[in-house]
Amino acid sequence: MWARRLACLCALGACQGPSAVASSSFGTSITTAPPATSSSGSTGDATSTSSSSSTSSTGSGDDSAASVASSTTLLLDVGAEQDVESPQPAGCQGKIDFLFVISRDYVMAEVQAKLVAAFPDFIDTIETKFADFDYHIMIADADPHWGWPGCTEQCPALEGLCGTLDYPCDHVASACDKALGAGTIFNAGLNAPNKPCDLANGRRYIEKGQPDLLGTFACLAQVGTSGYNRLGEAMAAAVSPAMTGAGDCNEGFLRDDALLMVTFIGPPDQDSLGKPKEWAQAVIDAKHGDADSVVMFRIGSETCPVYDAACTLAKYYFSYHHLSNQSDAEYGPAFEVATDLVATACSAFIPG
Repeated sequence: MWARRLACLCALGACQGPSAVASSSFGTSITTAPPATSSSGSTGDATSTSSSSSTSSTGSGDDSAASVASSTTLLLDVGAEQDVESPQPAGCQGKIDFLFVISRDYVMAEVQAKLVAAFPDFIDTIETKFADFDYHIMIADADPHWGWPGCTEQCPALEGLCGTLDYPCDHVASACDKALGAGTIFNAGLNAPNKPCDLANGRRYIEKGQPDLLGTFACLAQVGTSGYNRLGEAMAAAVSPAMTGAGDCNEGFLRDDALLMVTFIGPPDQDSLGKPKEWAQAVIDAKHGDADSVVMFRIGSETCPVYDAACTLAKYYFSYHHLSNQSDAEYGPAFEVATDLVATACSAFIPG
């Protein structure tokens, strides 16, 4: 068993032996069961206590986070030799699903340039660190609408600002275009491409082998600044059975034998309907009860204010999470750190 877990770490260049798995050695906040000794190399505030012990500070009124995702104890299997001779393939050695949930709030105009500048770093990290992995990449905007109603009302005349945007009046939005949590394929409005994105597979997400990966990702991820900021709600919708079932908008994106990494980008989430506990449960249900097959990354505020429901979700309901600041000069380095958590999650994830 340990041999196959070590192989997973080696695949990510993290072969440091059992101690590397048992400690928080990736320079971020990894919540585990209280260790016998203090962990080293961690910058998070939850490395020595369980996530459930911190939930009361969120002010969200939720029950303890432990009722959704308990603290993770990383157990090293050093069993009999025959266990090594009959390995069960670990999902992290083969498949990773990346879900980016991006706000369309008008305040995103201030960070749009930094986000666009970070796209090459995001893609370089994925292509380099996960070169041997079969990955899916999907972007969901945090808005239950398509386009910009103000421009739609001006069609076909396109008087004023909308005319300069070359707003796509001839596009007939589908049910998936207008569904919260559906993968984006055609972003319209302010600071959006206002054109369809070319996806080789004909679906609403990128598969490995997509031509012009960077250009396609940039087209999908520039969701614009003409909408809402329902980050947590959008994430829960994106992985729900109503979205991922046969014939549904996100069919094929989420795989049972793949690790899931969720990246939230946007201002504090005060708009989502529901509670972080409910959204966390939706993700855990989608991963068949395995909260440790999920890595969360929040670009917002490291202080995780109580009014940011998306940050509450990431920090207090999932052991593997990393928080960074929207005010950072660059977003690429934080994404690099967050993806390091995949190595740790891999050591515990063996799909049934």
